[in-house]
Amino acid sequence: MQPAPNWVPYREPLKRTLVRNVAIAVAVGAGIAAASHRLPLLLPASILALWFSLGGHYVEVLFLNGVRPRIPHQRAVQVATRAGVWFFGGCLLYLLMAATAHALPVRPPRAARWWTGGLMLIAIELVVHGVLARRGAPNFYDGDG
Repeated sequence: MQPAPNWVPYREPLKRTLVRNVAIAVAVGAGIAAASHRLPLLLPASILALWFSLGGHYVEVLFLNGVRPRIPHQRAVQVATRAGVWFFGGCLLYLLMAATAHALPVRPPRAARWWTGGLMLIAIELVVHGVLARRGAPNFYDGDG
């Protein structure tokens, strides 16, 4: 039996986290505004995208620092648990995004589709971790990140 890994808690300066995730949200908002040919959508779409960019970051930090050290270190358990955290976190973020949309000048997504948030966050995280893998950084695919 292998000894349990000594997981190093994930740490990142708040300013760096905010700059990166706000930039991602603004880029997504700009893409939505451009695709719909409606510039006034830039701010509301960016605000809604922030739920998944910044919120998704903190769902991942919750797994890395809160859940991962407390579960068996077998790869299959780690992968399944991480995907579960991503799914449930994405569902919660979707519902929060839908609630926020009611306060903005946009048509809110249907709350009945809450489960699509879980699938969206899993897809987003797999892409993000693919980028991290290509850069040689710790990531989901190599079992380090």
